[in-house]
Amino acid sequence: MIAHVEGTVAEKFGNALIVDVGGVGYEVTVTLADFDAFTLNQRAKLYTYHHIREQAEELFGFSSLTAKKLFEMLITVQGVGPKAALAILSLGEAEHVRNAIANADSSYISGASGVGKKTAERVVVDLSDKVGMPIVYAKRGGVQTELPTSDEALEALIALGYTLSDATRALEGIDTTLPTSERVREALKGH
Repeated sequence: MIAHVEGTVAEKFGNALIVDVGGVGYEVTVTLADFDAFTLNQRAKLYTYHHIREQAEELFGFSSLTAKKLFEMLITVQGVGPKAALAILSLGEAEHVRNAIANADSSYISGASGVGKKTAERVVVDLSDKVGMPIVYAKRGGVQTELPTSDEALEALIALGYTLSDATRALEGIDTTLPTSERVREALKGH
């Protein structure tokens, strides 16, 4: 199993990057946000999911471990294959998608290319209890403020072996303005 690839972005096409790792080019299919974020000749580290089928082998890559774990959850849902899961994660940052699932917002999920209303509802039903608690952010003028694009404390807990759901619960109620190491320490104390 290929857990991650780290190298230089040699080519970009469609929704894939070719990452040159020591002279070997790995074609990695990525989300729209990750595709836009990387430029040619830039160093890249992508957490990968190695998908093996009868006819092909594919690598799906993510700039964050959180996104990879959410992808792995999405493909467990009946009717959601790797391409549909990638389309769902292309709706926005992984935390936005996770929060939409936790809040049972199937209309957000159905906005993904190739994902219908019934599949979106199945995603919400199957995963809402597995992705962790919904995160509620203060509203300014009745409009929800932007969610953080990445939570290093959440990723650190996942790297330590926590599930996405357990890591979210562990960080619940811990001041988000604390340094990452302090937030992780507080979360670990709680368990």
